[in-house]
Amino acid sequence: MLRLYYVILVSLPFVIYYICKVHYMERHGDKFTEEKRYRMARRCISIMMHNGRIRTESHGQELLPAEGGYVMYPNHQGKFDTLGIMISHPRPCTIVMDANRSRMPIVDSFISLVQGSRLDKKDMKKQMKTILKISEEVKAGRRYIVFPEGGYGHNKNSLQDFRAGAFKCAMGARAPIVPVALIDSYKPFGINSLRRVRTQVHFLAPITYEEYGGMKTSEIAELVKSRIEGEIRARKAG
Repeated sequence: MLRLYYVILVSLPFVIYYICKVHYMERHGDKFTEEKRYRMARRCISIMMHNGRIRTESHGQELLPAEGGYVMYPNHQGKFDTLGIMISHPRPCTIVMDANRSRMPIVDSFISLVQGSRLDKKDMKKQMKTILKISEEVKAGRRYIVFPEGGYGHNKNSLQDFRAGAFKCAMGARAPIVPVALIDSYKPFGINSLRRVRTQVHFLAPITYEEYGGMKTSEIAELVKSRIEGEIRARKAG
């Protein structure tokens, strides 16, 4: 957490400007396309990474579907995960996040900036409405990041169980599933140090609806988890 507090302190003038800008964008939403919002989000991430001495290597962008919406399913390691994916993903994408955690300072403004979805884990009806909303947006061409592990502990580069329900939004949209392997993504905000850190983002080959359409969500969860685990093992070994 030391680096997170350091980045916020060093970047405080920009953080204040950014929050005010987001509030302005919310009041004048029609003036700002998704592309403009995403460019601003990536600029914020770039400044934060520079101030925090963080570098991210990314691979596999050529494997991303060229057209249409899709859902990316990464392993979950820490607070930097979404930022590492977005700085590595050239086209606009957004995220679904726990409603309570999404209301934290700065995070709330970021979710509003990228027009993400907030999932109320305490209300099943609201959850289903959010899943249906995400499916419709993906059908319309949006790209989402969904963390099937739900949360994260001190798992580092190990994976926890993937929740089958996380895959309903992709299945409902009949959209490609893109497994994403994150390596050392816990280090930026998970170790008590300001030394330089390097993370990795690996976009894996998409799994099309034709491949997974006949599977149960629990089987899809295991398939995606196994591909991510295999990629992490291969990268750590070589």
